[in-house]
Amino acid sequence: MRTRRSTPLFLALVLVLAGQTAGVHAQQIPSPEDFFGFQIGADRHLARWDKLVEYYQLLGRESPRVHVVNMGPSTLGNPFLAIWVSSPDNIANLEDIRRGNALLSDPRGASDAEVDAAIANGKAVVVQSYGLHSTEVAASQSAAEIIYEMATRNDPEMQRILENTVAIMIPCFNPDGEIMVTDWYDKTVGTEYEGLGPPTLYHHYIGHDNNRDAFMQNTVESRYGAQILFRDWIPQAYIDHHQMGPYGARMYVPPYADPIRPEADPLVWREMSWYGAQIAYQEEEQGLSGILNDAQYSGWGHFGFHWITPFHNIAGMLTESASARLATPLFVQPDQLSGGARNLPEYEEQTNFPDPWPGGWWHVRDIVERQKVATFSTLDIAAKNRETVLRNAFLKASRQTQRGAEGTPAAFVIPAEQHDPLTMEKMVNKLLAEGIEVQRAGVDFEHESRVYGAGSFVVTMAQPKRGVIRWLLGRTHYPDNTWTRNADGSPIRPYDMSTDDMAEFMGVRVDPVKTNPTAGLAVVRDSVAPHGTVSRGSHGYVVDGRLNDAFKAMNLLWDEGVHVRRFVRQAGDHRPGDFWVESAPDALLSRVATETGVDFHAMNEDGSDDAPAATRSRVAMYQRYYGGNIDEGWTRWLLEDFAFPYTSLFDAELKAGNLNRKYDVIIIPDDDVGTLTGNRRDRPGPDQPYPPEYRSGFGDEGVKALEDFVRAGGTLVTFAEAGDLAIEKFDLPVRNVLAGLSSTEFWCPGSTLRVHVDNTNPIAYGMPDDALATFLAGSQVYQLLPTTESQAMARPVTYAHRDILQSGWLLGEKHIADKDAVVSVPLGSGRVVLLGFRVQHRAQTHGTFKLLFNTLVESQ
Repeated sequence: MRTRRSTPLFLALVLVLAGQTAGVHAQQIPSPEDFFGFQIGADRHLARWDKLVEYYQLLGRESPRVHVVNMGPSTLGNPFLAIWVSSPDNIANLEDIRRGNALLSDPRGASDAEVDAAIANGKAVVVQSYGLHSTEVAASQSAAEIIYEMATRNDPEMQRILENTVAIMIPCFNPDGEIMVTDWYDKTVGTEYEGLGPPTLYHHYIGHDNNRDAFMQNTVESRYGAQILFRDWIPQAYIDHHQMGPYGARMYVPPYADPIRPEADPLVWREMSWYGAQIAYQEEEQGLSGILNDAQYSGWGHFGFHWITPFHNIAGMLTESASARLATPLFVQPDQLSGGARNLPEYEEQTNFPDPWPGGWWHVRDIVERQKVATFSTLDIAAKNRETVLRNAFLKASRQTQRGAEGTPAAFVIPAEQHDPLTMEKMVNKLLAEGIEVQRAGVDFEHESRVYGAGSFVVTMAQPKRGVIRWLLGRTHYPDNTWTRNADGSPIRPYDMSTDDMAEFMGVRVDPVKTNPTAGLAVVRDSVAPHGTVSRGSHGYVVDGRLNDAFKAMNLLWDEGVHVRRFVRQAGDHRPGDFWVESAPDALLSRVATETGVDFHAMNEDGSDDAPAATRSRVAMYQRYYGGNIDEGWTRWLLEDFAFPYTSLFDAELKAGNLNRKYDVIIIPDDDVGTLTGNRRDRPGPDQPYPPEYRSGFGDEGVKALEDFVRAGGTLVTFAEAGDLAIEKFDLPVRNVLAGLSSTEFWCPGSTLRVHVDNTNPIAYGMPDDALATFLAGSQVYQLLPTTESQAMARPVTYAHRDILQSGWLLGEKHIADKDAVVSVPLGSGRVVLLGFRVQHRAQTHGTFKLLFNTLVESQ
C-alpha cells in the first residue's frame, strides 16, 4: 500500500525536476527573435540558411530534447539537416525506438508478443518537412520557431508530445534554394522588384520539380529524405508544408479530394482525414480563418514525397498556405478571392470551408501561425493516441502483405536479359532506395513457361510496400469518370502525371507473374554495384551501344584524348551504334569500366569499313531567366551525369551570331516561342519585369542566328513545344498534327505511349525496335510535308498504328497513329532534330535518353 501511495508522489517529483531542468535550458536558449533580431515571419525579413543552421546547432547543444544530424552536403555543398525532437529519455534511446518502429513497419516473422511489446514501448513517429519549394518562404522560417518551442515549452500539451512521439523535422528540404531566394529578396527589398521571384531556378538543376523526385531520387536532397522516410524510420505520419496562390483559401489541410490513387491500405486514407480534421479544428479554435480541407488537391498526384508516402503505409499529407509576395505583405481585395477549385466551386461558406477569410493584408507571419498549429496539432493527436497509431502501423503493413500474397500479380520478375542491363540494375537500386524488398536468383530458373537467367530479380507483392511496387512496376490506367471530367465532358488535368511507372520510364522489361518464384532466391541486402570488365582483342575493344552508360564511358575516354570509332551498319555481331576503341591505356580502361559498369569486350577483327571515327560534338544549350526553365535544368543534370561537356548559351552570345565557330549542336529545351523570343504578350496576367540583366528573349536576332547556324552545318535539337520555334520561324516542311485540337479531341497528360523505332538511323542507334515515349502536355506529334528534299528527311521514331496507350490516359489516339514522334529535317548544310516528346524528362526516362545522346555524337 505504501508503494502504491508513494509512486504518484515520486513521479510528480520527477516531473517537477524535469520541468525545472528544462526551464534552466530554456533560459539559456535564445528565442528566434533574440537570435535573428526579428520575429519569425516579420515583414521583409528572412533568416538565411547559414544562420538557421547556426541556430539549430545551438538548440542541439543546449537542449537535451533536440538531436541535430547533418545528413551531408546539398547539391551545392550546404548542410542538409534533419532534427529529432522528443523527451530526453527518448532522445537517449532513439535506436531502440527505431528498431521497434521498424518491426511494426514490417512485421513479417514477428510474434504477437514482439508486436505487442513494440507497441507498448514504442513512440509515434511523425516526420514533417519545410521549405522544399524555396519561393514558398514561410516554412523554412516557421521551422525555427516550432523547434524552439518544442525545446523550451513545458505545458501539458508539449510534455505529452515529447513523451509519446518522436518528431523528425526536415527544417529545409532545399538549403541551396533557401539561400538563393533569401539573397535575391534581400537584394531587391526597397526596389521596384521587391516581392518578385528569383530570375533563375531555385534549385541548381530542377527548381519546383524537386517535389517530383521522391520515387527516382536523382537529387541528393531526395536521397536524404528517402533515407529517413522509406528506410530508416518509416513514420506513421508525414506532412510536407507548402504555399499556394494568394487569391483563394488561406490554408488547405488534409484530406485530399477525389480521385484518389487506389491500392493503399484504407486505414491510411482514414488517418489523413483524422489528422486533417484535428488540424482544421485547432486552426478554427485559434481563430485562424480561411481553412479548407477535402478540396483542391486530389489524392491522385505525382509521386513526390507527400503523394507516394500513402503507399509506404504512411499517412502522407500536405498543407498549402496562401502566399504573400515572398516576405512582402500582400493586400487582397474581397472581390479578388475566388473558388473554382475541386470541392470549392465558390468562395463561400461550406462544410469544408466554414470560415472564409474576408480579405485584407496577408503577411508571412499569418502563414507561420497556421503552420505552427498544423505542426503541433498533428503531433498532439498522435501523442494522445500513441497506441492506436502504432497498432495501425502494424495493421497496415500486415494487411498489405496479405493482400499481396492473395492478389494478382503475385510478383514481378525483372529478367537478367535486358536491352540495357545496366539501366535495369539502376532501377533495382531505386527500388531498394524505396525500402522495397528485392530478391535475386543465383541460378537459371523456369517460371510460368518462361526461362530466366541467373541474376534475374524478383519483387514479391507479399510485403508491406506492395502499393508502391504496384505503381512503380505495374501498368497504370488513370480513371476516366465524373471525378476527372468537367460538366461539359472536357477532361480535368491530373496533378502532374497520370502514370509514374518506373519500369516503363526506364525502358526495363518487367514480367508480372501469377505465382511467386521460389528457386534459388536471396534477398538483396546492398545496392547493386556493377563492375565492368576489360578483355583485350587483337583489334582492341568493342562496347555495346545499347547501353546508356556506353556514352558515359566514351565521354570519359574522349576526355583523355582516346580515339573512338562507331559502327554505322551491321557488321557480323556488331550493331549500328556500337563503339570500337582500338587502343587505350589499361589503367584508364579499368577505371572507366569500374566507374560505369560497362564491359569492354575483345575486338578481334578489323571494322574500319563499317566503323568510321566518332567524335563528341561541341554542345551548347539555351538557358533563360524569367524564373528559369526546369526542362533546361534537368537536361543540365543529365548531361553532367553522363559526362557530356556543354556550354550554357544565353541571349547575348546567341544574338551575336557566328555560333558555328564554337558549337556543333545547340539544344533548345521545352519552351514556348513567346518566352524564347521574348514576346510574352500571349501569356495572360501581369508580367512584372525583371532587372535588365535578368530579362530574357532572343528576338528576331536570335532566330536569325539560329537559322544561320543550321544552314552553315550545325544541328539544332528541340524538345517538345520548342519545336514550334523551328517550324514557324524557319518555315520547315513539318506540321504538328496536334496544333489546334481541343482537349476533347486529343488528351494525353503524362502517359507512356508505344512507338516504333528505326534503329538503323543514327538518331536511334542502340534503341530497341519498340519503345515507350513519355508524353506530356506540350508534346508534339509531326507529319512531314512534301518537299523536293523529302529523301533527306528522317522519321526515326513513329507512334504505333493502334493500341498506343501503355499507361496513363489517352483520348483521340487516331490523331497520332502512325505519325512521327521524332523527325530530322535538313536545312542548308545542317539539320533540325525535332524531339516531339521530352526524351530526357526529369532525368527519369532512361529508355529514351539515347535519342538525345546520339545527336551529340558524330560519326565522320
